[in-house]
Amino acid sequence: MSTLDSGLTLIKNASQRVSKANGWMGNAFKSWMPTGLYARALLIMIVPMVILQTVVAFVFMERHWNTVTRRLSAAVVSDIAALIDVYKNYPQDKDRAQLRHIAQKLQLVVDFLPAGDMPPPGPKPFFSLLDQTLSVQLGRQISRPFWIDTVGKSNLVEIRVQLDDSVMRIFAQRSAAYASNSEIFIFWMVGTSSILLIVAVLFLRNQIKPILRLADAAESFGKGREAPNFRPRGAREVRRAAQAFIEMKARVERSIEQRTAMLAGVSHDLRTILTRFKLELALIGEGPEIDAMRKDVDEMSMMLEDYLAFARGDSGEVAQPTDMAMALEELRSDAERHGHTATVAFHGLPVVTVKPASFKRCLGNLVSNAARHANTISITGQRDHRYLNITVDDDGPGIPAAMREEVFKPFLRLDDARNQDEGGSGLGLAIARDIARSHGGDIMLSESPMGGLRAVVRVPV
Repeated sequence: MSTLDSGLTLIKNASQRVSKANGWMGNAFKSWMPTGLYARALLIMIVPMVILQTVVAFVFMERHWNTVTRRLSAAVVSDIAALIDVYKNYPQDKDRAQLRHIAQKLQLVVDFLPAGDMPPPGPKPFFSLLDQTLSVQLGRQISRPFWIDTVGKSNLVEIRVQLDDSVMRIFAQRSAAYASNSEIFIFWMVGTSSILLIVAVLFLRNQIKPILRLADAAESFGKGREAPNFRPRGAREVRRAAQAFIEMKARVERSIEQRTAMLAGVSHDLRTILTRFKLELALIGEGPEIDAMRKDVDEMSMMLEDYLAFARGDSGEVAQPTDMAMALEELRSDAERHGHTATVAFHGLPVVTVKPASFKRCLGNLVSNAARHANTISITGQRDHRYLNITVDDDGPGIPAAMREEVFKPFLRLDDARNQDEGGSGLGLAIARDIARSHGGDIMLSESPMGGLRAVVRVPV
């Protein structure tokens, strides 16, 4: 392998590691990010504002306050140095009256203490610009041992300088050595930002509401429910999306109506022919061949009803509150009336908003499918704050795991898997899933604890 190939391999491995690290960081960042549009929009507004204010405050502190404080502290220390020069060069001022008079004009208070050691250094704050600046200026301009006290809320700063035969104690105004308007600056910065943020939150909430209404209307339409008070609102883009949803909803409903009208015509024509067949068979008389033909005509009628029910779906029915516990009890009675053992249990609030006739047909198809291949059926309902779950268990032969999704295809029959000994159209499960999905839910098949098949209908409430 040449040097060029080795270099390309290293670059490729490094790029793969960088890509993997980037993906990991991206996933970690997404896990910390809020999922709602309202929270993300607030974050988009708050984060730049906080960063901007932090940068402005830092620059202001480092550039403006530091510069101003350094100059003020240098001026105060220069005055103190001048007073020390006066003390050294004018020994005739025995009582220091002239020195105190000069200090008073410089807005300083001076007195003298007996010579001795300086007080021990006091506790220093974590961040004290005044303490640092004064210390630097005193060391630079005076070059004598000194002690300062800037801690506390007093308006005065105490400075002590070691002289040859005494200690000069100076009291200076804090405002003369330090730019102390930080609280006012922070108050105005935080106050104006809070007002702007409150206004932004109010406006953002009004902009988010139309999007939430559009999402609720789309969710209601997916569940087969109406949203009568929905109309386009909000910004131009949101209105455009809402108008597109209304037009799409109208096209879907119009397509369903046209299909229903066509199927009604087909149903009328085919039923007329089947009725004619039944009348002709009744006029012919009795016989084994006639009985077989009557059975075929009856089977054709049932298959026609199944085909039309599958194609028609649940169009035209309006969702309304339905007592699911009572509906499950009716299914149990029907199963026992046909000679099967059935049990029913329901947990939670039983009233759920569904299309009653179509949803009962969905559950009825599952129960009849179980009754066709099993002797014992267990029906369990459970409703929480999000979903309604209806579970139908049986003790029949079940369905192989590889075929549990295939059985939902129209006209598919698993005679060997379910040991069917009677005819059917192969549309029962397809109709049931179509109805469940029209309510915004679905049907899942799995192995039952009873040894047969478990069918679970889950729809949002």
